[in-house]
Amino acid sequence: MTSPASPPANAWRLPRDLALITVAVEAAIVVAHFGGQLWPGSAHEGYALETWVGMVGNLAMAWVLAAALAWSHGRQALEVRGITSLSLLRRPRVRYAGVYLVVRVLDYFVLSPWLYGHGLLPMPGGRLVQLAMLVLGVWVATWVVLRRGARSPDASPIEAGEAGDAGEGATASPGRATMAWLIAAVSASAQIWCVMATAPWDEAMRTLDHVAPFLSWVVPPLCVFALVFWGAWLGIGPGPLPARVRPFRAVAASVLAFVLVLAGCAAVFLAGLGVLEPSQTSMAGVGDLVILLIVLVPIYLALTVLLTRTVVRRLYRAYL
Repeated sequence: MTSPASPPANAWRLPRDLALITVAVEAAIVVAHFGGQLWPGSAHEGYALETWVGMVGNLAMAWVLAAALAWSHGRQALEVRGITSLSLLRRPRVRYAGVYLVVRVLDYFVLSPWLYGHGLLPMPGGRLVQLAMLVLGVWVATWVVLRRGARSPDASPIEAGEAGDAGEGATASPGRATMAWLIAAVSASAQIWCVMATAPWDEAMRTLDHVAPFLSWVVPPLCVFALVFWGAWLGIGPGPLPARVRPFRAVAASVLAFVLVLAGCAAVFLAGLGVLEPSQTSMAGVGDLVILLIVLVPIYLALTVLLTRTVVRRLYRAYL
Protein backbone atom coordinates (compact mmCIF):
# COMPACT_ATOMS: atom_id res chain seq x y z
CA MET A 1 0.00 0.00 0.00
CA THR A 2 1.13 3.52 -0.72
CA SER A 3 1.15 6.06 2.04
CA PRO A 4 -1.08 9.10 1.65
CA ALA A 5 0.50 12.23 0.29
CA SER A 6 1.76 14.72 2.83
CA PRO A 7 0.04 18.11 3.19
CA PRO A 8 2.98 19.94 1.54
CA ALA A 9 2.80 17.57 -1.43
CA ASN A 10 -0.94 18.17 -1.75
CA ALA A 11 -0.35 21.93 -1.65
CA TRP A 12 2.24 21.69 -4.42
CA ARG A 13 -0.22 19.81 -6.61
CA LEU A 14 -3.08 22.24 -5.98
CA PRO A 15 -2.60 24.38 -9.15
CA ARG A 16 -2.57 21.31 -11.36
CA ASP A 17 -5.55 19.79 -9.56
CA LEU A 18 -7.61 22.97 -9.90
CA ALA A 19 -7.01 22.95 -13.65
CA LEU A 20 -8.02 19.29 -13.95
CA ILE A 21 -11.12 19.80 -11.80
CA THR A 22 -12.13 22.74 -13.98
CA VAL A 23 -12.00 20.62 -17.12
CA ALA A 24 -13.83 17.76 -15.39
CA VAL A 25 -16.67 20.04 -14.23
CA GLU A 26 -16.99 21.57 -17.70
CA ALA A 27 -17.10 18.11 -19.30
CA ALA A 28 -19.74 16.90 -16.83
CA ILE A 29 -21.97 19.90 -17.54
CA VAL A 30 -21.60 19.43 -21.29
CA VAL A 31 -22.53 15.74 -21.03
CA ALA A 32 -25.58 16.62 -18.92
CA HIS A 33 -26.58 19.46 -21.23
CA PHE A 34 -26.00 17.86 -24.63
CA GLY A 35 -26.16 14.16 -23.78
CA GLY A 36 -29.89 13.99 -24.41
CA GLN A 37 -29.46 15.56 -27.82
CA LEU A 38 -27.19 12.69 -28.89
CA TRP A 39 -29.63 10.02 -27.73
CA PRO A 40 -31.24 8.03 -30.58
CA GLY A 41 -34.61 9.49 -31.47
CA SER A 42 -33.75 12.93 -30.11
CA ALA A 43 -35.04 15.94 -31.99
CA HIS A 44 -31.44 17.12 -32.37
CA GLU A 45 -30.11 13.79 -33.58
CA GLY A 46 -29.96 15.13 -37.10
CA TYR A 47 -27.41 17.85 -36.37
CA ALA A 48 -24.89 18.06 -39.18
CA LEU A 49 -21.23 17.22 -38.67
CA GLU A 50 -20.14 20.84 -39.01
CA THR A 51 -22.47 21.82 -36.17
CA TRP A 52 -20.95 19.31 -33.77
CA VAL A 53 -17.39 20.12 -34.85
CA GLY A 54 -18.00 23.82 -34.30
CA MET A 55 -19.54 23.14 -30.91
CA VAL A 56 -16.59 21.00 -29.84
CA GLY A 57 -14.13 23.65 -31.01
CA ASN A 58 -15.99 26.32 -29.06
CA LEU A 59 -16.05 24.21 -25.90
CA ALA A 60 -12.39 23.24 -26.20
CA MET A 61 -11.32 26.88 -26.25
CA ALA A 62 -13.43 27.60 -23.17
CA TRP A 63 -11.97 24.62 -21.32
CA VAL A 64 -8.38 25.57 -22.16
CA LEU A 65 -8.89 29.15 -20.99
CA ALA A 66 -10.65 28.11 -17.78
CA ALA A 67 -7.96 25.54 -16.95
CA ALA A 68 -5.19 28.06 -17.57
CA LEU A 69 -6.83 30.62 -15.29
CA ALA A 70 -7.48 28.04 -12.56
CA TRP A 71 -3.84 26.96 -12.66
CA SER A 72 -2.77 30.60 -12.46
CA HIS A 73 -4.91 31.26 -9.38
CA GLY A 74 -3.54 28.18 -7.65
CA ARG A 75 0.06 28.99 -8.50
CA GLN A 76 -0.36 32.62 -7.44
CA ALA A 77 -1.68 31.52 -4.07
CA LEU A 78 1.18 29.07 -3.69
CA GLU A 79 3.77 31.75 -4.42
CA VAL A 80 2.27 34.56 -2.34
CA ARG A 81 0.87 32.74 0.67
CA GLY A 82 3.38 29.95 0.94
CA ILE A 83 3.08 26.20 0.98
CA THR A 84 2.45 26.07 4.74
CA SER A 85 -0.62 28.27 4.50
CA LEU A 86 -2.15 26.26 1.64
CA SER A 87 -1.44 23.01 3.49
CA LEU A 88 -3.89 24.11 6.19
CA LEU A 89 -6.83 24.50 3.81
CA ARG A 90 -9.66 22.05 4.41
CA ARG A 91 -10.71 20.03 1.32
CA PRO A 92 -9.89 22.80 -1.16
CA ARG A 93 -10.47 20.58 -4.20
CA VAL A 94 -13.94 19.48 -3.14
CA ARG A 95 -14.97 23.01 -2.28
CA TYR A 96 -13.61 24.36 -5.54
CA ALA A 97 -15.47 21.74 -7.56
CA GLY A 98 -18.73 22.53 -5.76
CA VAL A 99 -18.53 26.30 -6.16
CA TYR A 100 -17.37 26.15 -9.76
CA LEU A 101 -20.14 23.69 -10.61
CA VAL A 102 -22.80 26.04 -9.21
CA VAL A 103 -21.45 29.03 -11.14
CA ARG A 104 -21.22 27.16 -14.43
CA VAL A 105 -24.68 25.60 -14.04
CA LEU A 106 -26.11 29.09 -13.65
CA ASP A 107 -24.29 30.11 -16.82
CA TYR A 108 -25.37 27.11 -18.92
CA PHE A 109 -28.95 26.73 -17.72
CA VAL A 110 -29.96 30.28 -16.72
CA LEU A 111 -27.85 32.96 -18.39
CA SER A 112 -27.29 31.31 -21.80
CA PRO A 113 -31.00 30.45 -22.34
CA TRP A 114 -31.90 34.01 -21.36
CA LEU A 115 -29.41 35.44 -23.88
CA TYR A 116 -30.65 33.05 -26.55
CA GLY A 117 -34.29 33.89 -25.85
CA HIS A 118 -33.60 37.59 -26.36
CA GLY A 119 -31.56 36.99 -29.50
CA LEU A 120 -28.33 38.20 -27.86
CA LEU A 121 -26.32 34.97 -27.85
CA PRO A 122 -25.26 35.07 -31.54
CA MET A 123 -24.26 38.73 -31.16
CA PRO A 124 -20.77 39.84 -30.06
CA GLY A 125 -22.16 41.12 -26.77
CA GLY A 126 -23.59 37.72 -25.90
CA ARG A 127 -20.30 35.97 -26.59
CA LEU A 128 -18.44 38.49 -24.46
CA VAL A 129 -20.88 38.00 -21.60
CA GLN A 130 -20.25 34.25 -21.77
CA LEU A 131 -16.50 34.88 -21.71
CA ALA A 132 -16.88 37.17 -18.71
CA MET A 133 -18.94 34.54 -16.89
CA LEU A 134 -16.28 31.93 -17.56
CA VAL A 135 -13.51 34.12 -16.13
CA LEU A 136 -15.72 35.21 -13.22
CA GLY A 137 -16.63 31.62 -12.42
CA VAL A 138 -12.99 30.60 -12.04
CA TRP A 139 -12.25 33.67 -9.92
CA VAL A 140 -15.23 33.17 -7.59
CA ALA A 141 -14.46 29.48 -7.07
CA THR A 142 -10.79 30.06 -6.31
CA TRP A 143 -11.58 33.02 -4.06
CA VAL A 144 -14.00 30.99 -1.97
CA VAL A 145 -11.49 28.15 -1.65
CA LEU A 146 -8.34 30.16 -1.01
CA ARG A 147 -9.64 33.07 1.08
CA ARG A 148 -9.32 31.10 4.33
CA GLY A 149 -5.72 30.44 3.50
CA ALA A 150 -4.80 34.09 3.75
CA ARG A 151 -1.14 34.71 4.34
CA SER A 152 -0.21 34.86 7.97
CA PRO A 153 2.42 37.32 9.28
CA ASP A 154 5.05 34.58 9.61
CA ALA A 155 4.28 32.94 6.26
CA SER A 156 6.85 33.19 3.49
CA PRO A 157 6.56 32.68 -0.24
CA ILE A 158 7.75 29.44 -1.72
CA GLU A 159 11.44 28.89 -2.05
CA ALA A 160 13.43 26.37 -4.04
CA GLY A 161 14.23 24.37 -0.93
CA GLU A 162 10.58 23.75 -0.11
CA ALA A 163 10.19 21.43 -3.07
CA GLY A 164 12.29 18.81 -1.35
CA ASP A 165 9.85 18.69 1.54
CA ALA A 166 6.87 18.21 -0.77
CA GLY A 167 7.84 14.79 -1.98
CA GLU A 168 8.99 13.32 -5.22
CA GLY A 169 7.97 15.15 -8.37
CA ALA A 170 7.55 18.57 -6.78
CA THR A 171 9.62 21.38 -8.21
CA ALA A 172 9.86 25.00 -7.13
CA SER A 173 9.53 26.34 -10.69
CA PRO A 174 7.06 24.99 -13.24
CA GLY A 175 9.59 25.51 -16.00
CA ARG A 176 9.90 27.30 -19.32
CA ALA A 177 7.53 25.01 -21.23
CA THR A 178 4.71 25.37 -18.68
CA MET A 179 4.82 29.16 -18.72
CA ALA A 180 4.95 29.21 -22.53
CA TRP A 181 1.93 26.88 -22.52
CA LEU A 182 0.07 29.25 -20.17
CA ILE A 183 0.76 32.27 -22.39
CA ALA A 184 -0.22 30.37 -25.54
CA ALA A 185 -3.41 28.97 -23.99
CA VAL A 186 -4.68 32.38 -22.90
CA SER A 187 -3.78 34.11 -26.18
CA ALA A 188 -5.16 31.38 -28.47
CA SER A 189 -8.40 31.15 -26.50
CA ALA A 190 -8.89 34.92 -26.53
CA GLN A 191 -8.27 35.10 -30.28
CA ILE A 192 -10.71 32.30 -31.11
CA TRP A 193 -13.35 33.84 -28.85
CA CYS A 194 -12.97 37.15 -30.66
CA VAL A 195 -13.38 35.41 -34.02
CA MET A 196 -16.54 33.69 -32.82
CA ALA A 197 -17.88 37.01 -31.51
CA THR A 198 -17.41 38.75 -34.87
CA ALA A 199 -20.59 38.53 -36.91
CA PRO A 200 -19.05 39.17 -40.38
CA TRP A 201 -17.15 35.89 -40.14
CA ASP A 202 -20.31 33.80 -39.74
CA GLU A 203 -21.09 33.41 -43.43
CA ALA A 204 -17.51 32.53 -44.31
CA MET A 205 -17.36 30.00 -41.49
CA ARG A 206 -20.62 28.37 -42.58
CA THR A 207 -19.35 28.11 -46.13
CA LEU A 208 -16.10 26.52 -45.02
CA ASP A 209 -17.93 24.23 -42.60
CA HIS A 210 -19.73 22.54 -45.48
CA VAL A 211 -16.40 21.90 -47.20
CA ALA A 212 -14.12 20.85 -44.33
CA PRO A 213 -15.28 21.39 -40.71
CA PHE A 214 -11.89 20.22 -39.45
CA LEU A 215 -10.11 23.08 -41.25
CA SER A 216 -12.40 25.78 -39.90
CA TRP A 217 -12.59 24.78 -36.21
CA VAL A 218 -9.55 22.63 -35.39
CA VAL A 219 -6.63 23.79 -37.48
CA PRO A 220 -6.82 27.58 -36.69
CA PRO A 221 -6.71 27.18 -32.87
CA LEU A 222 -3.82 24.73 -33.12
CA CYS A 223 -1.91 27.05 -35.45
CA VAL A 224 -2.50 30.08 -33.22
CA PHE A 225 -1.45 28.10 -30.15
CA ALA A 226 1.75 26.91 -31.86
CA LEU A 227 2.68 30.43 -33.00
CA VAL A 228 2.12 32.01 -29.58
CA PHE A 229 3.90 29.14 -27.84
CA TRP A 230 6.90 29.66 -30.11
CA GLY A 231 6.97 33.39 -29.42
CA ALA A 232 6.58 32.84 -25.66
CA TRP A 233 9.30 30.17 -25.67
CA LEU A 234 11.69 32.59 -27.37
CA GLY A 235 10.66 35.44 -25.06
CA ILE A 236 11.22 33.48 -21.86
CA GLY A 237 14.60 32.37 -23.11
CA PRO A 238 16.89 29.59 -21.91
CA GLY A 239 17.91 29.07 -18.34
CA PRO A 240 16.07 28.11 -15.16
CA LEU A 241 13.15 30.17 -13.92
CA PRO A 242 12.92 31.36 -10.31
CA ALA A 243 10.52 29.84 -7.82
CA ARG A 244 8.09 32.76 -8.23
CA VAL A 245 6.99 32.73 -11.86
CA ARG A 246 4.23 35.35 -11.41
CA PRO A 247 1.53 33.62 -13.49
CA PHE A 248 -0.77 36.61 -13.82
CA ARG A 249 2.04 38.75 -15.16
CA ALA A 250 2.39 36.07 -17.83
CA VAL A 251 -1.37 36.23 -18.47
CA ALA A 252 -1.19 40.02 -18.77
CA ALA A 253 1.71 39.75 -21.21
CA SER A 254 -0.27 37.25 -23.27
CA VAL A 255 -3.31 39.53 -23.47
CA LEU A 256 -1.18 42.56 -24.33
CA ALA A 257 0.61 40.67 -27.10
CA PHE A 258 -2.74 39.60 -28.53
CA VAL A 259 -4.03 43.20 -28.50
CA LEU A 260 -0.88 44.44 -30.22
CA VAL A 261 -1.14 41.72 -32.89
CA LEU A 262 -4.77 42.64 -33.48
CA ALA A 263 -3.92 46.34 -33.71
CA GLY A 264 -1.03 45.66 -36.06
CA CYS A 265 -3.13 43.54 -38.41
CA ALA A 266 -5.90 46.12 -38.38
CA ALA A 267 -3.42 48.89 -39.23
CA VAL A 268 -1.99 46.87 -42.12
CA PHE A 269 -5.47 46.06 -43.39
CA LEU A 270 -6.63 49.67 -43.28
CA ALA A 271 -3.43 50.84 -44.96
CA GLY A 272 -3.97 48.24 -47.67
CA LEU A 273 -7.50 49.45 -48.26
CA GLY A 274 -6.15 52.96 -48.68
CA VAL A 275 -3.61 51.83 -51.24
CA LEU A 276 -6.10 49.88 -53.33
CA GLU A 277 -7.51 51.93 -56.16
CA PRO A 278 -11.31 52.09 -56.45
CA SER A 279 -12.43 49.50 -59.01
CA GLN A 280 -15.08 50.00 -61.63
CA THR A 281 -16.50 46.51 -61.14
CA SER A 282 -17.52 44.74 -58.00
CA MET A 283 -15.67 41.57 -59.03
CA ALA A 284 -12.39 43.48 -59.30
CA GLY A 285 -12.97 44.95 -55.86
CA VAL A 286 -13.56 41.50 -54.39
CA GLY A 287 -10.39 40.23 -56.05
CA ASP A 288 -8.33 43.05 -54.56
CA LEU A 289 -9.80 42.34 -51.14
CA VAL A 290 -8.93 38.64 -51.41
CA ILE A 291 -5.35 39.52 -52.37
CA LEU A 292 -5.12 41.84 -49.38
CA LEU A 293 -6.34 39.10 -47.03
CA ILE A 294 -3.83 36.63 -48.48
CA VAL A 295 -1.01 39.14 -47.93
CA LEU A 296 -2.25 39.67 -44.38
CA VAL A 297 -1.78 35.99 -43.45
CA PRO A 298 2.07 35.93 -43.39
CA ILE A 299 2.04 39.35 -41.70
CA TYR A 300 -0.18 37.93 -38.96
CA LEU A 301 2.10 34.91 -38.55
CA ALA A 302 5.17 37.09 -38.19
CA LEU A 303 3.52 39.62 -35.87
CA THR A 304 2.22 36.88 -33.58
CA VAL A 305 5.64 35.37 -33.03
CA LEU A 306 7.64 38.60 -32.92
CA LEU A 307 5.28 40.66 -30.76
CA THR A 308 4.72 37.78 -28.33
CA ARG A 309 8.48 37.31 -28.01
CA THR A 310 9.06 41.02 -27.44
CA VAL A 311 6.25 41.52 -24.92
CA VAL A 312 7.15 38.39 -22.95
CA ARG A 313 10.84 39.32 -22.92
CA ARG A 314 10.28 42.95 -21.88
CA LEU A 315 7.22 42.76 -19.62
CA TYR A 316 7.44 39.28 -18.13
CA ARG A 317 10.91 37.71 -18.19
CA ALA A 318 12.62 40.91 -17.13
CA TYR A 319 10.56 41.05 -13.90
CA LEU A 320 11.23 37.50 -12.69
